[in-house]
Amino acid sequence: MKDNVLQQDPIAAIATPLGIGALAIVRMSGQGVLAIAEKVFRKAGSNEDCALSDSPGYRAHFGRLYDGDRLVDEVVLLLFRSPASFTAEDMVEITCHGGPVVVKAVLKLLLDNGCRLAEPGEFTRRAFLNGRIDLTQAEAIGEMIHARSESAYRTAANQMKGALAHKLDALRSRLIESRALLELELDFGEEDVEFQSRDELRARVDELRREVSELVDSYQHGRLMSEGVATVIIGRPNAGKSTLLNALLEEERAIVSHMPGTTRDYIEECFIYHNTMFRLTDTAGLRDAVEEIEHEGIRRSYEKIAEADLILYLMDISEDDFMEEVATIKDIRDEYAGTELLVVANKSDGAPDADQRMQKVGEESGCRVLGISALRQEGLDKLKDEMARLTEGLDKLHEASVLVTSMRHYEALRNAEDALHNARELINTEADTELIAFELRSALDYVGEITGRVINEEVLNTIFDRFCIGK
Repeated sequence: MKDNVLQQDPIAAIATPLGIGALAIVRMSGQGVLAIAEKVFRKAGSNEDCALSDSPGYRAHFGRLYDGDRLVDEVVLLLFRSPASFTAEDMVEITCHGGPVVVKAVLKLLLDNGCRLAEPGEFTRRAFLNGRIDLTQAEAIGEMIHARSESAYRTAANQMKGALAHKLDALRSRLIESRALLELELDFGEEDVEFQSRDELRARVDELRREVSELVDSYQHGRLMSEGVATVIIGRPNAGKSTLLNALLEEERAIVSHMPGTTRDYIEECFIYHNTMFRLTDTAGLRDAVEEIEHEGIRRSYEKIAEADLILYLMDISEDDFMEEVATIKDIRDEYAGTELLVVANKSDGAPDADQRMQKVGEESGCRVLGISALRQEGLDKLKDEMARLTEGLDKLHEASVLVTSMRHYEALRNAEDALHNARELINTEADTELIAFELRSALDYVGEITGRVINEEVLNTIFDRFCIGK
C-alpha cells in the first residue's frame, strides 16, 4: 500500500441494493469527505456539528444527518482514514434506514455538499490505482459479487486473497532476472561475455513455460467453476426440450407448445445441483428449417453446441421412427468428440418397450442413454446425478488451488506462452541475444498486464465499467 496516497475528488454512491430493507449503506471517498460529513452530521445528544477531523479511524459515531435544520435520518457513521481504507483514501460509510426514499435523500445530501456521483466500479478502481489491491483482486471482487454457486464464490475468494497474483509475481521476478542477464550481455556485447549459459537459459525458459502452460490449462476448469457447466439441450422439434428445461429449473421459463418450431432462439438459465452450477441452454429443434427465422435459430443452436461442455441430446423414444435419429446422434458425437454427450430418452412412459428401445439406441450410437418423462418429471434425479458424475471433481479443488477464470487472463497467458516458445526456439537456433531478450520482454509485459503492472487504460475501463455504482 502506498503511504502517500493522492486523494482524488470526493465521490459518493449507494453501496447496497435499492429496495425496502432495515438498513442501507451510502459511502464516500476522496479529498474532503471528512469535512463534508462534519457539515451534515450531528452526534447524538448534541445540537452542534460533529468534528470528525480529530476522530481516529475505524471509529463509529451515532447521530443524525441534517440538511440545514431539516432532519434527514438517524444514522451510524463509520470513519476510515487514509491509507487504511478500501480505497486507501479517506472514506466515510453511512448506515441509514433502508427505504428507497430515505437512501436517495442521504445520497442527495452528500452530492449537494460537495461530492459527485461515483462512476461504476470507481471505488474499486481507486483501490487499484492507489496500490491497495492489484487488478486480479479487483476482478475477483466483481466475480465474488456475481457468484451464483459456492464453487464460483470460493474461486473468487481465493483470487481476492491474492493466490493468482502471488503466482504471477513469482513468474515475473524470474522473467525479470533472465532478461536482466541478457541485457547485461548486450551492454558487454563487444567483449563476448555470457552471464548465463544458453543451457541454463533454456532450462529456465522451459520451467517458466511449463508454469505458464499449467495456468493456461486451468482456464477450462476455472471457467466451469465461475460461469457454470455449459449444458446444451438439443434434439428434434417437439422432443420436449423446453419441458425438460422447465423441469430442471422447477419453473415455467420456456414456452411449451405442441406446434413444432416454437423455440426460435436459444434460452439460457442456470440451476445448481450438488454445489455445481449448470448453465442450461434450450435450443431450436434440429431439422430442415421451413422459414428464415427458424433457420437462424437452428444456426444459433449449432453455435451453442460448439461452445458446450455437456450436450444433452433429447429424443422422443415413443415415436415409431426413433431409430432415425441415431445417425444424427453419431454425427454430433463424432464432430464434438471432446464434449460429453448424453442421450436422454424422453416420454419413456409412453412406450411399453422403452428399455429395449433405449438399449438399441445405445448400442447403435455408442452413447449412454437415460430414460425420463420430462412432463411427469420422472427420472430427473437420475439425470441430474449423471450430469453431476460427468462433471465430477469440479467442486472438489483444494482451497489453495490457483485457477484462471477470466478470458482476459487466459489470452494474456496464451500470449506469454507463445513468447516463451519463441524464446526457446531462438535459443535452440543460437539466435542473437537481442531477439531472445525481446521475446522475454514480451512475455514479461503479458504477465504484467494481468496484475496491472503494465496498465492499459482501455482494459481498465472494460473491467470497471462492469461493476455496479457503489463498488
